[in-house]
Amino acid sequence: MKRILIIMLMLPFLSFSQTEISGEIVEVNAENKEVPLPGANVYWLNSTVGDVTDFDGKFTIPYQSDYKKLVISYVGYKTDTLTITEPKRIRHTLQSTSTLDEVTVTSRKQATAKSYLQAQNIMTVSSDELLKAACCNLSESFETNPSIDVNFADAISGTRQIKMLGLTSPYILITTENIPSIRGASQAYGLSFIPGTWVESIQITKGAGSVVNGFESIAGQINTELVKPSTDDKLFVNFYGASSQRMELNTHVNTKVSDKWHTGLYLHGNTHNKKHDVNDDGFLDMPLYNQINIMNRWQYTNPEKGFVSFINLKYLNDGKQTGQLDFNPDTDKLTTNAWGSEIDTERYEISAKLGYVNPEIPYQSIGVQTAFSSHTQDSYFGLNQYDITHNSLYANAMYNSIISDSRHKIKTGISYTYDHYDEFVNTTDFERTETSIGAFFEYNYDNLDKLNLTAGLRVDNHNLLGFFVTPRLHARYTPWEKAAFRASIGRGKRSANIFTENQSVFATSRQINILNSGGEIYGLDPEIAWNYGLSYLQGFNLFGRKADVAFDYYRTDFTNQIVVDYENPQAVSFYNLQGDSYANSFQTELNYNVFEHFDLRLAYKYYDVKTQYQSGELEKPLTAKHRFFANASYETKPGDKGGQWKFDATFNWLSKQRFSSTVTNPAQYRLPEYSPTVGTINAQITKVFSSKFEVYLGGENITNVRQNNPILAADDPFGANFDTTFVYGPVFGSMYYAGLRFRIN
Repeated sequence: MKRILIIMLMLPFLSFSQTEISGEIVEVNAENKEVPLPGANVYWLNSTVGDVTDFDGKFTIPYQSDYKKLVISYVGYKTDTLTITEPKRIRHTLQSTSTLDEVTVTSRKQATAKSYLQAQNIMTVSSDELLKAACCNLSESFETNPSIDVNFADAISGTRQIKMLGLTSPYILITTENIPSIRGASQAYGLSFIPGTWVESIQITKGAGSVVNGFESIAGQINTELVKPSTDDKLFVNFYGASSQRMELNTHVNTKVSDKWHTGLYLHGNTHNKKHDVNDDGFLDMPLYNQINIMNRWQYTNPEKGFVSFINLKYLNDGKQTGQLDFNPDTDKLTTNAWGSEIDTERYEISAKLGYVNPEIPYQSIGVQTAFSSHTQDSYFGLNQYDITHNSLYANAMYNSIISDSRHKIKTGISYTYDHYDEFVNTTDFERTETSIGAFFEYNYDNLDKLNLTAGLRVDNHNLLGFFVTPRLHARYTPWEKAAFRASIGRGKRSANIFTENQSVFATSRQINILNSGGEIYGLDPEIAWNYGLSYLQGFNLFGRKADVAFDYYRTDFTNQIVVDYENPQAVSFYNLQGDSYANSFQTELNYNVFEHFDLRLAYKYYDVKTQYQSGELEKPLTAKHRFFANASYETKPGDKGGQWKFDATFNWLSKQRFSSTVTNPAQYRLPEYSPTVGTINAQITKVFSSKFEVYLGGENITNVRQNNPILAADDPFGANFDTTFVYGPVFGSMYYAGLRFRIN
């Protein structure tokens, strides 16, 4: 037994009979600049062994000594065949054939792509998709994506919350370049702290995700890749202005310091200082705010030695004021003169990534990630005060290799997290420190034909959650061409930050009750859930045009959940689950290229989300059972001088949503059991004058749908029935905006 164990530990370091070749396929654009070419086919001549380049133009395929000819092809480009004599990294430029009269290019880069090859159910959203809407920050970047639900958290803060698979963002692992970023104190407002122009692409993973990224993911993972100083524009400016008098400015300045070093300075500022009260309830429909956000990003690349590294330095200062129109913070703060709120946040971040790929053995690589953040929020809501300081440290080291041949890949490593929380809630101070050290191992089998399977296991020792094991399994099977059946199962565990994740409760008159059960965090136990998923993706041609259809079904079962109980309208209670809590999610989606340059995306989603409350098993409040989504985009063919028009429109329809109970309120402050249905339309037009300059004009909720009386007891904000959390639709109404983008490559 001991001998077998030694052999297993040595496997990743043995010399293998089969290796891999990796590389990058690029093209030269109109500005004579090399850019990645996604979707190119890379395969060995007279074989079925191959790969398709990703959004960064990268590929990895197995190599054997009898493989000699590597074929690289893409529609509209000259097919090249390379002679390979040894495994080494390849960077190859494909030449466009569009200058030849007899060639017509009919394929173009997709703004959103689903993989047919990966075991996990991953959707990649490129920056082209993000430009279909204003996308001023990450919370606003999912408007054209049917997999993510976006709604306002309450009627006053203007904060957008997201849901996936019927669960809110705390159950989604949100990372920036695979480093956990929006968690803890930043959970409520952190999505608005990542400007949209900083985003290069977004990967949305449904299901439990990979054990490499930790144990907290339950519903899925959203990973944001930032723009790279080496490939971003030397100068980029984006100016945005809205009819609400919201103004934003983004500026990127990138420079090449040396052959191996690039750096970029990214500046973001936004402001809104106009008071709006469209529904005449005496409260601001959207907060007054100012934000300054700065990032300095360094990139080191040494392909000859196999090194790549990123260092990020960030600073954020964000201030919000909301409440009644006549609220003056200088005289009315924490008094009954007028109801008001201020939320001031200051955040520092530093993160670093170092990757090494063995130039001689490209299937072996080592990666190290580390990040530190300090987040301070000082806030009050009427007479409720909430302050939090959260210092966090994260470190992750990973080793990649293969076993026997490149069909059998492994990832293994260790991780460490440190979180110190200091929260002040009215008159009570909650302070705790969480530390965790863990190890993970993930095995991937991929025969590049029928089957791709990823099995992962991690063990963690947490000072408050104890020692536990996290298993996860993902599988993809391809029975025929352009098809992918997927199945997944995984476990997640997390500590619930009940105050910072539910800050909207402070904007009510509810009494806060914690039903202490002897747990380590607020007297409560950790949340534990299992996620199960099945999906089917099929690509096909319809009337000679490309299309694909997808069906997803996911179920999340909670072993324990911190129930947030609003069913007593005078209180909110936090307690451990006693009974069942589950979320069933079904989604079907159709993507169709109706005719050249015109794409249509249709989706229908069904949710069945129920929890056992003290008053019985009930539907999750403010969760629509049915949702219909439609997005249409059209762009004209670019002119000889670069001129082009782009049009985009999105329709969202939500069925009725259950309100938490108000039956014990006075008659004038009672709500019906369900909300009305809601349908909204967003649209945008972009005029591209050249590769350097474009302008855009758009509208959100252009049919002016508006929720009547979103604030309960707005006429008595210090009374027992005041509540701002019954929000099911838009509060402000229609909003129009315009902007420009200028870049120097």
